[in-house]
Amino acid sequence: MDTIFAQATARGKAGVAVIRVSGPRAMTAARALAGSLPAPRQAGLRRLTDAEGVLLDEALVLCFAKGASFTGEDVVEFQCHGSPATVAAVLRALGEQDGLRLAEPGEFTRRALENGVLDLAQVEGLADLLESETEAQRRQAMRVLSGALGEKVALWRESLVRAAALLEATIDFADEDVPVDVTPEVAGLLSGVSTALETEIEGVAMAERIREGFEIAIVGPPNAGKSTLLNLLAGREAAITSEHAGTTRDVIEVRLDLRGLPVTFLDTAGLRESTDEVETIGIARAIDRATAADLRVFLLDETGRTEGMAPGPEDIVLRGKADLDSGAAGVSGKTGQGVAELVERIAAILDDRSTRAVTATRERHAEAMRRARGAIAEAQNQLSHGMETAELAAEDIRRAARALESLLGKIDVENLLDEIFARFCLGK
Repeated sequence: MDTIFAQATARGKAGVAVIRVSGPRAMTAARALAGSLPAPRQAGLRRLTDAEGVLLDEALVLCFAKGASFTGEDVVEFQCHGSPATVAAVLRALGEQDGLRLAEPGEFTRRALENGVLDLAQVEGLADLLESETEAQRRQAMRVLSGALGEKVALWRESLVRAAALLEATIDFADEDVPVDVTPEVAGLLSGVSTALETEIEGVAMAERIREGFEIAIVGPPNAGKSTLLNLLAGREAAITSEHAGTTRDVIEVRLDLRGLPVTFLDTAGLRESTDEVETIGIARAIDRATAADLRVFLLDETGRTEGMAPGPEDIVLRGKADLDSGAAGVSGKTGQGVAELVERIAAILDDRSTRAVTATRERHAEAMRRARGAIAEAQNQLSHGMETAELAAEDIRRAARALESLLGKIDVENLLDEIFARFCLGK
């Protein structure tokens, strides 16, 4: 297997840049540059030189032995000065050594998967962590990266293996008197796993919203203060504001961190009857996006009417341009009246929804769990016919276990790997 290397930190000028080397020749390659290496997991200051003896840099060197590193292989990390020239010189010196090559995107993490250091769910959690922008996204990604999903799968699989073993023992002794009826225990094990899977499946949609972000549409008639409110929330002139109706023709998006949750606010075209062809298209798009959004904030004018769509049970309905009516309980993007209360109300709704999120975070996870749950349902159906079909039930249980193994990347996921690792940078 090749030994790979890459810069693990972001490119550009920095105080420190980390260059990572992994593979069977990692230690040899590092000695060629540093002369000697510190003990594993102990940092040592070394002068790095190329094959001609030219000084490249003074760097901290860290070594990790095979089986005790991120990739599961011998790994060496150089903490160099972070100038582009220094990094380029060290990378060039590594590339000139036999058996070393520049890593491909995600190759360090892929080797961690192949060497059993991480399962596939943890790899996905790492990808989410690297892309996380808010506290909620970070916490969710860390749960998956820490192996929480793998721990649940291990418990479910243990129950399934126990259930299958009980049935197979009964099958093996079919010609003898078996003093204990295993059906109640098997049924209990299957029911417990099925219930747990159902809970996880139901929570995946909300976990995906945390990962991808919530959408909140600001809707209402023209000149209700929607664009002014969006600009205040964004802290910049994201949308054009005008006293002329129909100014907003397309959906304008602003992404924000709202109390740790990723949120995209949508400013939509004013809802009204219009003969203007372009405005009509904008209104249709507004209705489509608002309908698909996770939450809608309706800003009403002095008439108090809504056209084109009606608020849902959790949608927020307020008087817009409340600064023009001192007696109105509403919101004003111009003066800030009621905006803090609106933000708190939105945050409370989304916080409540986010509590429904579970450990599984992707549709791929949900699909694997649906297959497992379906196989368990078939096993339960076979058991309802008595022990005559115990062998078929045992095979259904084994299918359920294999579905859970695919969730962790142990089987049937090779076609997914290239797509997943393409999202990683060279140094990860």
